[in-house]
Amino acid sequence: MDLLNTLVDKGLRRELPTREEALAVLATSDDELLDVVAAAGKVRRQWFGRRVKLNYLVNLKSGLCPEDCSYCSQRLGSKAGILKYTWLKPDQASEAAAAGLAGGAKRVCLVASGRGPTDRDVDRVSDTIKAIKDQNEGVEVCACLGLLSDGQAERLREAGADAYNHNLNTSESTYGDITTTHTYADRVDTVQKAHAAGLSACSGLIAGMGESDEDLVDVVYSLRALDPDSVPVNFLIPVEGTPLAKEWNLTPQRCLRILAMVRFVCPDVEVRIAGGREVHLRTMQPLALNLANSIFLGDYLTTEGQAGKADLEMIADAGFEVEGTGQVTLPEHRVTADTGAGCGSHAEAGCGSHEGGGCGPCGSTADEQAPAAARVPEAARASEARTDLVAVRRRGAGTDLAPNA
Repeated sequence: MDLLNTLVDKGLRRELPTREEALAVLATSDDELLDVVAAAGKVRRQWFGRRVKLNYLVNLKSGLCPEDCSYCSQRLGSKAGILKYTWLKPDQASEAAAAGLAGGAKRVCLVASGRGPTDRDVDRVSDTIKAIKDQNEGVEVCACLGLLSDGQAERLREAGADAYNHNLNTSESTYGDITTTHTYADRVDTVQKAHAAGLSACSGLIAGMGESDEDLVDVVYSLRALDPDSVPVNFLIPVEGTPLAKEWNLTPQRCLRILAMVRFVCPDVEVRIAGGREVHLRTMQPLALNLANSIFLGDYLTTEGQAGKADLEMIADAGFEVEGTGQVTLPEHRVTADTGAGCGSHAEAGCGSHEGGGCGPCGSTADEQAPAAARVPEAARASEARTDLVAVRRRGAGTDLAPNA
């Protein structure tokens, strides 16, 4: 298949595919799917071998967010029956993180709902970062706290944070249909603040919210322009009580095509399968490891994930290995380059914009958003609603029960 040969060659050279080529990946047939996975797998192995990086989420503050992101179960007006609690103390957060680190995670992602942190919140998170790092040598810490004000990224960096997550989520043209309490440009600004402060930028998307193929390509090209080191790909978890609860647009095959497209566009960045892999990839999860080199271990922010032990068995059975704390995730050229040009320079593909509130890879819902749903290709809208696979988190942070790790 000439398309795939071209994409592999470009991926090995870190060359940006054309939009037409990216769209063609999403349009491939089921008969061609294994060829697509094999091709993108060559690019993945070139830059990351067979290593899988494990990340672990700690939800520092759950629910009661003033933002109206339609996908989020913590949003303003959410009727989802999720856990709601205020800030965990540093020792509580450190204890929660320890479970994931014991399970093999090398990065802890500290997430808090809300529009963005106050200076006092930054102090709280800084104390938490210190507590985690004091007890776990070599651990990476990523913060995800929403929109950053001037100087806050620098303070987090000084406190020991290694990275900052803020997802673009969807295309700039679609963003207003998903969120109205902040703008796409607000999100871009926060990613740029993290970059400027010397933090490793982490920014991704949510698929399955009713977007078109063109929307998916738009947001991934905008991400390449922003040049994050890691790109989490979330698959919408339609949680009852949120506006997107009825959006079941994804099949395992479509998820694999999306991951392959992201890999071809951003060949040498950490592509992470984030929220929703269990719900939408299901038994195809091991195949997705040929495309992504990173996953979240255990549960998500407000929903339960696959058992941590099952994650580790899946990685081993698929012929991959867990990345150790002594191993460097990114290729050498991205670690040493001042501009991190591996995923593409900022001038390559017009810089899109970013997201808003502090909810990172939480995976949320959909209800009646007809304009967005109308844009979904008919073939991608035939997925059966698997509400049996959506479970609200009732363990770990904010509870007295042991976490899943």
